[in-house]
Amino acid sequence: MLDHLRPFLTSRKYARRIRSYAFVGLLAATLFAVSACGESNQRSAGPPATPSTTTGTTSTTTGGIDPLEGADTTPVEGESTASETALLERIALGRHEGYDRVVFQFRAQLPGYRVEYVQRPLKEDGSGNPVEIQGGAVVLVRMEPASGFDLTTGEGVMVYKGARRLEGSAAGTAVIRELVRTGDFEAVLSWAIGLEERVDFRVSAATSPARLIVDFRNH
Repeated sequence: MLDHLRPFLTSRKYARRIRSYAFVGLLAATLFAVSACGESNQRSAGPPATPSTTTGTTSTTTGGIDPLEGADTTPVEGESTASETALLERIALGRHEGYDRVVFQFRAQLPGYRVEYVQRPLKEDGSGNPVEIQGGAVVLVRMEPASGFDLTTGEGVMVYKGARRLEGSAAGTAVIRELVRTGDFEAVLSWAIGLEERVDFRVSAATSPARLIVDFRNH
């Protein structure tokens, strides 16, 4: 049956037609595969993934909570827990959200104290020399028995080795202008705090180490 077709099947015309059909079939198969692959990729991609971490701005507000609840301008007193003279080791100044802070740190024991607004002029305990201080208002912190000098060891040892006058600007405080020692005499230690204006304050104490903390509202 195929004898009469053999000349056609073996002709060059037939060979060209077969190659054309094969090329068209291969091209169609390739396009189908590419299309299927594209659809698969679109389905698997889905929506963008949510980042595992987020960023934001840090709030500088206190969320409506008063950081100095109970603060006012009346004098504050506290009794001593020391069996002997409390020794001042260091003083720290700092600014916090809503208040400026002064910290008097003592070795082991906390002296008695009185913190109150006072009027100028200020005088140094013992000598009576006038003491200048910056600010529109002054709070005096009087502590006893307390000292920055230990008299119980031989000729005595200087325990507090810091400055006698501290600038609030160096610590970035908003309302505290200056901190000045006004006396260290006969176990009575006093420091004056110069403020930009008269503001509420709060006094607290802490242990380990022993600290007297005075906070001033700064807004």
